[in-house]
Amino acid sequence: MSERIYAVGDIHGQREMLDAALKRIDNDGGGDARIVFLGDYVDRGPDSAGVIGRLADGLAGGRNWVCLKGNHDRLFEWFVAPPKPRNDPHLIIGYDWTHPNIGGRETMASYGVEVPDRIRSEHLADQLRAAVPADHLAFLQGLAINHREAGKFFVHAGVRPGVALEAQAEDDMVWIRQEFLEDDTDHGAFVVHGHSPVDAPDLRANRLNLDTGAGYGRPLTVAVFEGETIFALETSGRVRLR
Repeated sequence: MSERIYAVGDIHGQREMLDAALKRIDNDGGGDARIVFLGDYVDRGPDSAGVIGRLADGLAGGRNWVCLKGNHDRLFEWFVAPPKPRNDPHLIIGYDWTHPNIGGRETMASYGVEVPDRIRSEHLADQLRAAVPADHLAFLQGLAINHREAGKFFVHAGVRPGVALEAQAEDDMVWIRQEFLEDDTDHGAFVVHGHSPVDAPDLRANRLNLDTGAGYGRPLTVAVFEGETIFALETSGRVRLR
């Protein structure tokens, strides 16, 4: 029998959805199986602190989990890590992690930190740094950028076409979108990713997108891989995708 691997799409602060997804995996008999989380644990949803706490505790407890870094996780890390906050140059001009469209304010609120009308970013970062537990920051800083196993390449956003998997740049792996989504070539492994919200798991010949919009209140998707067979794991059970 092929080794089983689970993958969980973008969580975005939805602690209750994460707990429900883990329960589905347990009910599927996957409690000891590898689970790969595809990043974006924070922002937009109501309990980013709870999500990070749950994942950090699981890793500390020896769970067979791989937690990948998403662009939102990196935005949070870069803002809160000492000595000073830094902005991601990939963001559109006029945006930073605290912009209402990004979701950082919801993450800060989950740690009990509100954003006043007028405050310097370094002072806000100081307040947040005092509120974020050390193990949460260590979790963010220790996230993997990709994971390769069983002919699959797990990554948050995708890969740059034409570049060998071992030579991919971090910026692309957490941020790339159209160049990757519009490419149908073989990347050297089947790519499992999130980052670009879709209405349902989007299976292509060379990739599978599992970001089904949990950050906007839509479902959190779990996939099951057994050899070349792929299932979506719904509340009612498995639904075969391939």
